[in-house]
Amino acid sequence: MNRNLWLLAAAQGLFLTNNVVFIAINGLVGFSLAPQGWMATLPVMGYVVGGALSTPLVARTQSLFGRKGSFQIGLLVALGSALLCAWAAFDKNFWLLVTATVIAGYYSANGQLYRFAAAELAAPAFREKAVSLVLAGGLVGAVLGPNLAARTRNLFEVPFAGAYLALTVVALVSMLVMAFLRFPPLPPKRAHAPVGRPLKAIMRQPVFIVATASAALGYGVMNLLMAATPLAMDVCGFGFDDAALVLEWHVIGMFAPGFFTGHLIKRFGVLPIMGVGVVLNLACIGIALSGVDLHQFLVALFLLGVGWNFLFTGSTTLSLQAYTPEEKDRAQAAINFFVFAVMAVTSFASGALVTTQGWTWLNLGSLVPVGLTGAALLWLAGRQRRSHNPA
Repeated sequence: MNRNLWLLAAAQGLFLTNNVVFIAINGLVGFSLAPQGWMATLPVMGYVVGGALSTPLVARTQSLFGRKGSFQIGLLVALGSALLCAWAAFDKNFWLLVTATVIAGYYSANGQLYRFAAAELAAPAFREKAVSLVLAGGLVGAVLGPNLAARTRNLFEVPFAGAYLALTVVALVSMLVMAFLRFPPLPPKRAHAPVGRPLKAIMRQPVFIVATASAALGYGVMNLLMAATPLAMDVCGFGFDDAALVLEWHVIGMFAPGFFTGHLIKRFGVLPIMGVGVVLNLACIGIALSGVDLHQFLVALFLLGVGWNFLFTGSTTLSLQAYTPEEKDRAQAAINFFVFAVMAVTSFASGALVTTQGWTWLNLGSLVPVGLTGAALLWLAGRQRRSHNPA
């Protein structure tokens, strides 16, 4: 771990602090302001829709200004959108809140590239571990995010307005961290420099298809259950402090394995570790279906976090096989677009399903994307086995 990777891990932690606070409070603030109860998670959905819409623009700014310049622009957007969310809370304006979260999605689209940037700051033999360890920086968000939301929710008479204002401080600290980061310089633009394959050719590769599907579906299942948890726990009579505790352990599960996931991928291979992620998702659903006591919410969400880590770290590592350096901006933008698109659907579905169908049916429905992810991994493993052992 060199100095730049430590700084990038810190930036990842602050990025996740923003995300965890948004997940913890946007559904509850939305529920208090929404014209209809089923619209409660629209502010959560707005964040990921904004991320999906921003992916082409972020790819362009990454190409024009490099990693650091684009990341700093994203942090400026994070600062402005947090202020706009606070204004919406004070003004009790639901649609302004949704708009603010859509704008904040630009920051999310930038932050999702931190993991790819990690691979560029390490030697080739260390790429898996670099990706894993930078993702482990999310532990900062695991501890800071829920506690920040809990401690600032009553800072003003308007619930959670203080939490949004606290995120402006998080954005300023992130800017300071990013100022000390040094990325490899952009290569000089030459008239006939290679541009790589068209995006369609990159996307047709089986390894790209499975890496993208696993990232999108793994994130989608995680988002489906995580976004609904504060609402489900509220319906079951738990207070916000209980929900914050569950989310804290969920995010610890998401990022604590980062200290060893890279080592596991190196030793056992990327597809087996991703397969373990699928099994952990199934265990999460089984525990969630067994009851609605606090310990069942906590254990289920913790396992969900660990399963996500194995799938997401694995899919990021797997995707590195699918593109060359000159193809990275459009390939990474495509991966993140599909991730955000699935997250947008699940963000809306989580609120609609948990408020109309209940926690049980929400978990049963999540078996479909988990099954599809497992099937995709088996398909790719079969193809690779046949290619290594031709008849």
